Amino acid sequence: MIGRLNHVAIAVPNLESAVALYRDMLGAEVSDSQSLPEHGVRLVFVDLPNTRIELMEPLGEKSPIAAFLEKNGRGGIHHICYEVKDIAISSAELVAKGARVLGDGKPRKGAHGNPVLFLHPADFLGTLVELEEVG
Repeated sequence: MIGRLNHVAIAVPNLESAVALYRDMLGAEVSDSQSLPEHGVRLVFVDLPNTRIELMEPLGEKSPIAAFLEKNGRGGIHHICYEVKDIAISSAELVAKGARVLGDGKPRKGAHGNPVLFLHPADFLGTLVELEEVG
């Protein structure tokens, strides 16, 4: 069902500082920032030869990232994202096997314009899992 690792997302309290760390200290190429109000985040992607790192900061106090940073003030790994060919089929199979899809269960448009959904961390070894449909 799952395909390639699409990205590892790291929640950060300050996006500019995180970008500087990855760009200046690690020599990474970092995308321009983008805001996703429907997800409550502002983010960038760090391109690596085999995957990407998503650095994200909260957009507003109601952002799920804000709640994460209250518990992890310096930031940390927030979720991992796997690619799937068909998000509707994958979601239905997972729900039939007992997995819980967060929110209303319907995919939303993600940072790359593709449908995404999130799976409850309690069902996946304490890890928040994002699925992204890729063609």
